[in-house]
Amino acid sequence: MAFTPRLLCIEDERQGHREILRIGADPSGAERMAAKMVRTLIKIQGVSCRAANILKQEMLAIGGDAAVARGSVSCAIPETDVILIGSLKTLRQLCRRLPSQPFGLAELAADIGRLLQRLDHPPLHLEGRSCRLSLQRPLVMGILNVTPDSFSDGGCFASPERALQRARQMVEEGADIIDVGGESTRPGAPPVALDEELDRVVPIVKALRRDLDVPVSVDTTKAVVAREAVAAGAEFVNDVSGLRFDPEMAETVARGGAGLFLMHTRGRPEQMQSDTRYGDLLGEICDYLEHSLKLAREAGVSESKIALDPGIGFGKDLEGNLEILRRLGELRALGRPILLGTSRKSFVGTVLGRKEPGDRLSGTLATVALGVAQGARIFRVHDVGPAREAALMASAVCWQEQAGE
Repeated sequence: MAFTPRLLCIEDERQGHREILRIGADPSGAERMAAKMVRTLIKIQGVSCRAANILKQEMLAIGGDAAVARGSVSCAIPETDVILIGSLKTLRQLCRRLPSQPFGLAELAADIGRLLQRLDHPPLHLEGRSCRLSLQRPLVMGILNVTPDSFSDGGCFASPERALQRARQMVEEGADIIDVGGESTRPGAPPVALDEELDRVVPIVKALRRDLDVPVSVDTTKAVVAREAVAAGAEFVNDVSGLRFDPEMAETVARGGAGLFLMHTRGRPEQMQSDTRYGDLLGEICDYLEHSLKLAREAGVSESKIALDPGIGFGKDLEGNLEILRRLGELRALGRPILLGTSRKSFVGTVLGRKEPGDRLSGTLATVALGVAQGARIFRVHDVGPAREAALMASAVCWQEQAGE
């Protein structure tokens, strides 16, 4: 008898459950076995060797494993990072076994449990100041730069009339949010005076809220600009500094009740590309955004109003940007929607040999589709119509399990 073995790729428990039922297995058995089919890796930094040894023993005892640094078993080093290797079922078992252990492992069990819960139950909505956007399909944020020096469309929409015309076009193409920026954040861009940014942004926000029925976001790192834009009708604040550049920003957003997009960067635009070396790029991004979340929560911003952006092109080189796209799904562990901004950026041009930003549409659409596959929910783009179609097509392939819930 000839057998025909084939590879089966399982991404989550729902898919595993479906495949088990498809071969006629007992439904109760399918419930038990599905979690065994999904492999998950969890990295924990700075674990004492005594705690790391317990983690390794516990994982081995339940059919998993744990990678630790050389010398940790004999406690020849003070601490080690740990990578837990196992199925979802194994990791859930670990969480039940650790509370009786010393060295802070009970607290670690709670942290791992929360991480797994966030993966099991991603956010389904994002709230603005007075709106609530469903995340059951990808959202497209249209870029409206009212600046003379933005890298792709600087000077194109500086007048209120042209800006409003462009916004109407993006809404017709399916934009879910219009993001208004009055200060370029391209690498090397000089800062803009407060009064000048206010003059550029606030009239546009007022016009958009008066004439269009889509939420408006203001792209700024200045608390005063955020406050005036929200007062003029903006639903969201898009802070590319992750609340780092202006200490008043978090409280300003909280008082205004606005939604908040938090991005990772390394330094201000004028110097952020001076050092793009990282020991652990995704680790640094996650730590940075975790701290930004903490600042927002402490100021009174509800988590239901927050989305996170890894900052493609902000303090990263070509390899860094590509690594973010490959590993974007790791940000899901933070429990907030992921915003991805790759539109027309220089790394796309470098890969494809396209010097002009306007010639980078195909590359941008590829990154949008990859972002959907990695769990991103919001896409900040110049070309709304094509990006929306690429995102919807990718989500039809990748989010089928969720669409039926």
